[in-house]
Amino acid sequence: MSTDPNEPRPTNSEINPKPTSYPTSEEGMDVKPDWDMSSYHPANKLAGKVALITGGDSGIGRAVALAFAMEGADVAVVYHTNAEDAEVVGEAVRAQGRKFLSIQCDVRSAQACRDAVRRTHAELGGFNILVNNAAYQMGYETFETIPEENIHITFDTNIKGYFFMAQAAIPFLKEGDSIINTGSIVGLVGTPHQIDYASTKGAIHTFTKSLAQYLGEKQIRVNAVLPGPIWTPFIPGGMLKEDLKTFGDSTMLGRPGQPEELAPAYVYFASTDGSYSTGSLLEVTGGMPKGG
Repeated sequence: MSTDPNEPRPTNSEINPKPTSYPTSEEGMDVKPDWDMSSYHPANKLAGKVALITGGDSGIGRAVALAFAMEGADVAVVYHTNAEDAEVVGEAVRAQGRKFLSIQCDVRSAQACRDAVRRTHAELGGFNILVNNAAYQMGYETFETIPEENIHITFDTNIKGYFFMAQAAIPFLKEGDSIINTGSIVGLVGTPHQIDYASTKGAIHTFTKSLAQYLGEKQIRVNAVLPGPIWTPFIPGGMLKEDLKTFGDSTMLGRPGQPEELAPAYVYFASTDGSYSTGSLLEVTGGMPKGG
């Protein structure tokens, strides 16, 4: 983890990803993502707010949880498998003087999503920000051989889970509150080895714009952050080896991004800085795809 904000970010060859099991524990990774927000300057933008972040135990969700805590929010994270990862986030959030709640939850269950939202509201004393971030991805050599079971897992997690969480959250949200979805640049440009994943991300983008229209009268904002290639626990176990070799090379900056480089975009949408942004798709991609 970098501590010097002026230190150059690692290139793909320096990261040298090593394939591991899936889902990968961030604490078990040989080269861990940068998420400590060491170059971030908070300004108390989320004081008094309560946020729930799905997939908040690692990767992008972990950095967002810390950024929100640094901005004054109490934070609940939903995790599926890795309790140790969630506890690391809890230590970081509590170190900022904020309340923390970790909830093991399968977002593919509407009831589990309702329970997670209710627990957050009851135990943290409010509910203002939902970050839909939990996801599943896997790489495949050929489209024709994607297993039916994996297609169901991808769609059930990546888009149905967003629906279920939003349905559970809306009764607790009020004017000025927000929903932030994690989309992806591949939802706009596609990718040949993760067609199911890219399809769900495209659906998330449309979901974001449609839900923003639905909630506009209530002054509840709905936006999406579209990451490019970001070094997270998703990557070692969820991509083909051939794609890992060039991970991040297609960006204008020529390297993968780090979770802490994504988190400020979520703060923008959650805070009054983004008070006139709704239905927006914000690309944070390092300049991807790079033109020829």
